[in-house]
Amino acid sequence: MTTPSSPTVGLAVAHLFWTATVLSDADAVHSAISGVVDAGDQVVTASMLGHKADLATVVLTSDQWRIRAFQTAMVDAGFELVDSYLSLTEMSEYAQGLPDEMKQARLFPQLPPEGKPAFCFYPMSKRRNVGQNWFALPFDDRKALMLEHGASGRKFAGRVLQVVTGSTGIDDFEWGVTLFCQHPDDIKDVVYTMRYDEASATYAEFGTFYVGMVASPAEALSSIGVA
Repeated sequence: MTTPSSPTVGLAVAHLFWTATVLSDADAVHSAISGVVDAGDQVVTASMLGHKADLATVVLTSDQWRIRAFQTAMVDAGFELVDSYLSLTEMSEYAQGLPDEMKQARLFPQLPPEGKPAFCFYPMSKRRNVGQNWFALPFDDRKALMLEHGASGRKFAGRVLQVVTGSTGIDDFEWGVTLFCQHPDDIKDVVYTMRYDEASATYAEFGTFYVGMVASPAEALSSIGVA
């Protein structure tokens, strides 16, 4: 038995992006997902658009060993892992005064939300440039900028669910942002709107964007020709 690799607070999160091969086996994928779900954890599946990946799986778990086992099982199921992003659910230092119910929703999100099939993921960091060093700002200044940024996001309540996970020291950027939206243009609208906030316009750096549609495992596999 391996010693659990568990966060002291919240969940470990892995965004795993796959391409299908001639060896891809739907039954083996379903078995891999069941291994995570049966342990009480979550797997979100999405059919991806464009050349970057065919399938996205988002694993949220209390034990990182289950991510490792799932990743191995997916490779055994004939899928090639083409990109990944690792992070942890977290409570922002600027949001410590939130009600406990809202804190729990951030630390233990239940995904995917109903009625929001448009999917987007991207990583981001804050700049450390001369004259644009986020981490050199006083805490109160950073908090004010993030409150402004949050106010912009709340304009999309009901249309967009944003899940922000922390990845400082865990992956190449500092946060992962996952968007679940009612419509594809909601993705464009929320990202465009929030980029005008000073916290983003002056201090944000973005990584690769992945876009697709949330679907059941069977639907996602069928859409990429794996049945």
